[in-house]
Amino acid sequence: MIRRLSTALLTVLAVLILSSCNAGEEPGPALEPRGASATDGPTATAAPAPGATLDASQFAAALKAPGTVILDVRTAAEFAEGHLPGAANLDVQSPDFAEAVRDLDPSVPYAVYCRSGNRSQAALQLMAAAGLTDAYHLGSGIGTWERAGGEIATP
Repeated sequence: MIRRLSTALLTVLAVLILSSCNAGEEPGPALEPRGASATDGPTATAAPAPGATLDASQFAAALKAPGTVILDVRTAAEFAEGHLPGAANLDVQSPDFAEAVRDLDPSVPYAVYCRSGNRSQAALQLMAAAGLTDAYHLGSGIGTWERAGGEIATP
């Protein structure tokens, strides 16, 4: 009898201790990802190397640098489905992409992304050829950004 009572007391005590660990916290998913945010989290301590391929958390930290322009190089239709907050759309497959790149300010950093990382890599090459060397890209695209908990905006 004493053994059952002490087991019951220990169980109640364990429940109370564990429930108090969450006191004052907002309810939410237990494993909510926080690695990719354009506003929250750390800022990169140094600018990425020109042409660098970054993962979602590195990209999030890097695009917080002052003056960074976020470029979505997907089609207008893809952009309309959802994009990073504050991104400008400049379709790398558009016939006037090279001309549009020449109009960009070469003195600011560019954070470039697409769906999977292929088009953004191609865009970086075209941008570098036009003299825009302060640019890097999200290596595995917007899907990885979303899976890492990154914000998505729609028009």
